[in-house]
Amino acid sequence: MLTHSLAVTDLAHDALHDAMRNVWRASELAVSRATTCSTGDEDLDSELPNRGWPRSSLVELLVQQAGIGEIQLLRPTLKRLSADRRIALVQPPYLPQAMALREWQFNEKNIFWVRPETSADALWSTEQILKNGSCGAVVLWQRDIRPEALRRLNLVAQGADTWFWLIRPLTHCSDASPSPLRLALRPAIGGVSVDIVKRRGPHCDAPIFVPLEGLPAGRKHLDTEHETNVVRVPAVTTARSVAAALV
Repeated sequence: MLTHSLAVTDLAHDALHDAMRNVWRASELAVSRATTCSTGDEDLDSELPNRGWPRSSLVELLVQQAGIGEIQLLRPTLKRLSADRRIALVQPPYLPQAMALREWQFNEKNIFWVRPETSADALWSTEQILKNGSCGAVVLWQRDIRPEALRRLNLVAQGADTWFWLIRPLTHCSDASPSPLRLALRPAIGGVSVDIVKRRGPHCDAPIFVPLEGLPAGRKHLDTEHETNVVRVPAVTTARSVAAALV
């Protein structure tokens, strides 16, 4: 009887030990079985749970202004996914350009541009794309979105085998959001400055500089709201640039 009791105790101890290994501590970056893909930047990967963009999740990119390099930040991921899966761009602020897609070695036949007339239609279209699994990735642009719509998108994303990014203004940075990963993007010489607003892990104190291909090298932050004596430069690329480019 004693031997049996000891065996049961050992089994219970092993089960508790296994369970504790799966407990996430707020002081540590979360590690799970969720599927992720690398951002293409080692410094940014090292600050994200599971070292990359999560699939089946709502990821928010909060931009200081459109065209500072938000799509270039996603370029490595979208390039890989476009090889054999469709990419949906929903209500982008600029018209996607075929020349830029070719230069970036995207499979342009798999780029799916959706431009509904209203925000409600854009949200509905995004939900349908996520639900039917027709695309490997969805990028949605919205200026204003209600909390209930955010929650709905988050729930739909969790049931989809799709990478999903919502791009909206930096002014929403302090708003509550169900998204488990929120990044604030600001222009910087040679790339973008990334602040991790929310993640499953400890607070990230310092911004992360992510260089973008084809831009002058540098690490200087261009946010004049908090810095003085900084020369403001225009967005690196826009849909009206002389050289075709995506932003």
